[in-house]
Amino acid sequence: MLKTINMQERMDHYQVAGLSVAHIHNRHINLESYGLLEAGSTICVDDNTLFNTCSISKFLTGMLVVILAEKGLVDVDEDVNERLTSWKVPTNNWTEVKPVSLRNLLSHQSGIIDPEGSFSPLNVAGDIPSMVQLLEGKTPYCNEPIEVKYEPESEFHYSDAGFCIIEQLLEDVTGKSFAELMQEYVFKPLEMRNSTYEMNGSEINSEMVSTGHNKKGEVVEGSYPVYPYPAASGLWSTSSDLAKVVVELMNALHGESKLGLSARAAKEMISAQAGKEWCGLGVFLNGSENEVEMSSLGWGIGFQCMLVARPYTGHGLVVMTNTDLGVHQLKGIIGEVYQAYSS
Repeated sequence: MLKTINMQERMDHYQVAGLSVAHIHNRHINLESYGLLEAGSTICVDDNTLFNTCSISKFLTGMLVVILAEKGLVDVDEDVNERLTSWKVPTNNWTEVKPVSLRNLLSHQSGIIDPEGSFSPLNVAGDIPSMVQLLEGKTPYCNEPIEVKYEPESEFHYSDAGFCIIEQLLEDVTGKSFAELMQEYVFKPLEMRNSTYEMNGSEINSEMVSTGHNKKGEVVEGSYPVYPYPAASGLWSTSSDLAKVVVELMNALHGESKLGLSARAAKEMISAQAGKEWCGLGVFLNGSENEVEMSSLGWGIGFQCMLVARPYTGHGLVVMTNTDLGVHQLKGIIGEVYQAYSS
């Protein structure tokens, strides 16, 4: 399908080891795979190859929250402290003006600013921290207690901590782990068989997991990162599985959801929040009305990916690489693929 790109030549130019593309046309998914799981190996990337999605995890978290809200288990506009039991957002002058809600957490407008240097990958020599320890500032991954720094919905600040709060709330409300909730409400009904938050090596075929590379094409230390913040950046998936979630959102807009997602709720996800025209619920937006384009970008150690779609027209694209290009997605090979499909 990528007739306008010599993919191997462009991958060689950017020193990209492997790449996977899911193109959505009229709500149907077409797949393409290129390159290797690891530079120097003989195992090729295919439709079942897992990549670290990094912050595209937040898009699926948004879907899960909206689904649970549809079922009456959570309220996106309620003060999160009404449902949190393991930990509470500290009250202060800002929260008295407007409380923190799932809506403003999903749109990065909760008043929370991530501490500098926080939310790094897991130190393999250390234990995985609990979310409460993290939110209390008792771990090397976030060494300051999380609290509201400005009036909610008055400013935008991209926040991993906000999605950690979402994760804790969902677990407090349901008594289930975040991974269990995603499996029950999203992965299983959409037949996403190659998506996981568990990277312990025991349940996953190593020939399905891609190795991360730096911008020089070298394998990163430890082969790949593990982020102990599932809702924010912990998902491993395929371009095919991520495309299934995009199509589900598109189908919901047509009243054809498999997950019980109403057209109203799907539209709310891709609508501007709190007057910020670029912020949806777990996604970013460009344009308006039926021409709106939603996107979610993932960028971490050894990996880069991009998900973009026009939900009302039924078209979209997921591009995943096992290489950190060192530049914004739109300025590297992912951007070239995006331009090829958009032209």
